[in-house]
Amino acid sequence: MHNYEGVYITGKWRAGSGERIEVHSPADSSVLGHVTEATSDDVDAAVQSARDAGASGPWARASKSDRSAAIGRLADEIQARSSAFADVVSAEVGSPRKWSSFGQIGVAIGVLRSYQKITDEFAFDDTRPSATGGEVLVQRLPVGVVGAILPWNAPVFTAALKLAPALAAGCTVVLKPSPEAPLGVSMLTEAIEASGLPDGVINIVSGGVATGEALVANSGVDKISFTGSTAAGKQIGAACAADVRRCVLELGGKSAAIVLDDVVLDAETVGGLVTGVMANNGQICVAQTRILVPRNRYEEVIDALASAVRQMKIGDPADRATQIGPVVNRAARDRIESAVARAKSDGARIVTGGARPDGFDAGWFVTPTIVADVENNAEIAREELFGPVAVVIAYSHEDDAVALANDSKYGLAAAVWSTDRSRAARVAARLRVGSVSVNSPGPIDFGSPFGGFKQSGIGREGGPEGISAFVEPRSIIL
Repeated sequence: MHNYEGVYITGKWRAGSGERIEVHSPADSSVLGHVTEATSDDVDAAVQSARDAGASGPWARASKSDRSAAIGRLADEIQARSSAFADVVSAEVGSPRKWSSFGQIGVAIGVLRSYQKITDEFAFDDTRPSATGGEVLVQRLPVGVVGAILPWNAPVFTAALKLAPALAAGCTVVLKPSPEAPLGVSMLTEAIEASGLPDGVINIVSGGVATGEALVANSGVDKISFTGSTAAGKQIGAACAADVRRCVLELGGKSAAIVLDDVVLDAETVGGLVTGVMANNGQICVAQTRILVPRNRYEEVIDALASAVRQMKIGDPADRATQIGPVVNRAARDRIESAVARAKSDGARIVTGGARPDGFDAGWFVTPTIVADVENNAEIAREELFGPVAVVIAYSHEDDAVALANDSKYGLAAAVWSTDRSRAARVAARLRVGSVSVNSPGPIDFGSPFGGFKQSGIGREGGPEGISAFVEPRSIIL
């Protein structure tokens, strides 16, 4: 059991006045632990703690080399506890344990390591010639207190994506984990304290919608960084706009994987296409759930995908042999099943999956599913399902594939698969998305910007651009 009483403010757990939130395993509904829901008063105290730490004390005086070293120490402490972190996140999210070691915790450490280096190289001050003679000193100052609202699907990774650039810029942070997965984020306090970060630089308030609303509404928060649904992102963006406060929104996706007509369907390619959809049980924002295939190879690709998917092992996420664990809760399972059923009733072909797996009545399991004979305007091809379901869509020629990929309200990520890397790169350059991988299912690079076009969000995380999102430029004209 992992129990965290109260709220984490100014370097210690304090008693909170909110209700207890029990965290249940999506695999068998057992209780994994609990946290305390932060009230608006708790949020006020956390924000004040962050403001105080940013205005005075060691963090306010820290140089960029100091901040870089602090980020590195935080990475060290997470790495020292990486197995325990992976166990907890696997249990509360349902991530297969073998995948969570890298896809949940390894990538979080990678983000921090990258920012340790990027911080040292980032130009927080530069002098340039003035247009009217003399010089101008341009300073990049911390934006202030950051309210970071996290999703449940990758809690520690997304915490790192927000913490690392914010700390690099000299900001202080109030983290708000999802009520579905607060335990891994609460565990971060052990690493935070061991790393020697000053008290109040990172504060943690757990809770649901009301806690998030209190954080967004707090006038002491200078910037909100949110990862989650597009619907919630719209509300947060509107609230920030009303007060002219900054925000970064990393929202939904319905990403496409374009299979070009020259592709070789070897084990690596088929495995990459399947991973692009099914990683973390399909519960990742960049999941490439629309697989676009040339008509003259349509059935060949479907057969290869279906064969690979049928062999995936469904099971207990703690078992390192498991490839597909449960989705996060009953509502998620029911939503996914309903979407697949509607697609079938509309004429789609369920190639494999589409029913609950046998022997898993205690948890929220969904059989990995391939849906064929789907048009790009179908509901199942338009809306984000957040589960292990891929739709395979036929295209006629390369221009058609690009048009289909871009025909979405989202624009987060994509992939292009081809034996000709130069050709694939040319196709990738035509896609209206934030990142594209070539012959790989992973469209995220730790040292590069990540974020979306259109309704996939505003702003970028990752790389030097991630730090730029947490600074305010100031010009001193000499």
